[in-house]
Amino acid sequence: MRLVATILLASAALCQAAESAAGRWEGTAQIPGQELKLIVDLSDEGGKGWTGSIIIPGFDVKGAPLVDLHVRGGDLDFAIKGALGNERSGRAELKAHLTPDGHLAGDFKQGGNSAPSVLSKTGPAQVDLPLRSTAVAKEMEGEWKGDYEMMGYARHATLKFTNRGAEGAGLEFTIVGKKVNNVPVSLVIQEGDFLTVKSEEFGITFEGRFSKEAGEIKGTLSQGTLEAPLLLRRTS
Repeated sequence: MRLVATILLASAALCQAAESAAGRWEGTAQIPGQELKLIVDLSDEGGKGWTGSIIIPGFDVKGAPLVDLHVRGGDLDFAIKGALGNERSGRAELKAHLTPDGHLAGDFKQGGNSAPSVLSKTGPAQVDLPLRSTAVAKEMEGEWKGDYEMMGYARHATLKFTNRGAEGAGLEFTIVGKKVNNVPVSLVIQEGDFLTVKSEEFGITFEGRFSKEAGEIKGTLSQGTLEAPLLLRRTS
């Protein structure tokens, strides 16, 4: 009987923790020199498993997926896929716990730095579902090349698009600077003349406009808070 009672109490505690953790949480991380606003959405999908996304207005992060999301009793931790992270500094993470007064308190970590964070629940979760890649126009299929400069270094970009039916467009993306980087692409979307390419793992986004007449894709490549113009032309 004691064992049954213990199991029932543990199950009730886990359900209560899940109910408490699910929702939209808003607050700040106290990074040096300023407050970084965080909006975190957490959902347990009706007991099917935890999903989440995050908004960080100060870094133009909108609905970035959460990965390695774990909720254990009153403790939770997750990493932010792609956003704010890179190969050198690693990914951004948040480890927190539910306080007796109903807040999420913990530490926001990135690049070896840690900042205290406190979040308050403001309503139900509004998790942003991951976007899916689309096909690209036939005229865009093939290889495109261009050069840009970032942090004082010249870099050469090569993008090769291939349509893959229902899976949308695939893209081989290579950046050559001090070394050759094969960029893992997580999203390719073409809407009219506008093209968006994202690498969540490298935190890279390219947004450009395709001109069939000029044979070019003119846009901006961004990585974190850095931006650079990038003009791509089709290779012969």
